[in-house]
Amino acid sequence: MNPASGPHGLPPLEQIRRRLAAGPHRDGGFNGDGRDLARSRPPKPAAVLVPLVVRDEVPSVLLTRRTDHLHHHPGEISFPGGRLEDDDPSPVHAALRETEEEIGLARRHVELIGALPDYFTGTGFRVTPVVGVVHPPLELTLDAFEVAEAFEVPLAHFLDPRNHQEHSILHEGRMRRFHAMPWHGYFIWGATAGILMSLYRLLNEEG
Repeated sequence: MNPASGPHGLPPLEQIRRRLAAGPHRDGGFNGDGRDLARSRPPKPAAVLVPLVVRDEVPSVLLTRRTDHLHHHPGEISFPGGRLEDDDPSPVHAALRETEEEIGLARRHVELIGALPDYFTGTGFRVTPVVGVVHPPLELTLDAFEVAEAFEVPLAHFLDPRNHQEHSILHEGRMRRFHAMPWHGYFIWGATAGILMSLYRLLNEEG
């Protein structure tokens, strides 16, 4: 597929809108290295926002880099988001709340267009990826404790299969598989890359 256009020649953003509006879709790949763990114990609910920033003809994806001093996943590239709190009525609410807390992106600037399949992490979370369109200009205020930086990557980079990698590592007696999509010195991997692979598959479904 030409990364600058979706199937049938439609722009990627328009294709994403149509696919998400059509309801649940198939996802033929492994959807997280914690899927087997979820069968043995209930996963903890979490949600992230997948922000698609409208720039030119092909949008970009807004990502964050976690600060190096954090106990969990220090320095990793991630989407804004986190676990559901008791007063979160839905994963959508949690994703928007966490996004506002982490990077200062107010929910009124996010146009929600749907959700990707849940992603099960090896740390026991069931992550709901909520997809939203963001129209510039952006005025972000980062939580300095959690977020080291926010940056954008052209969506076309993630839609090009030449940029897709798959790795495996033996961790705590289990062989864990994970996707990676490096970009300009950023190693984008794990749940973040796995969710981006779901977005890629969304655009390459038949029908």
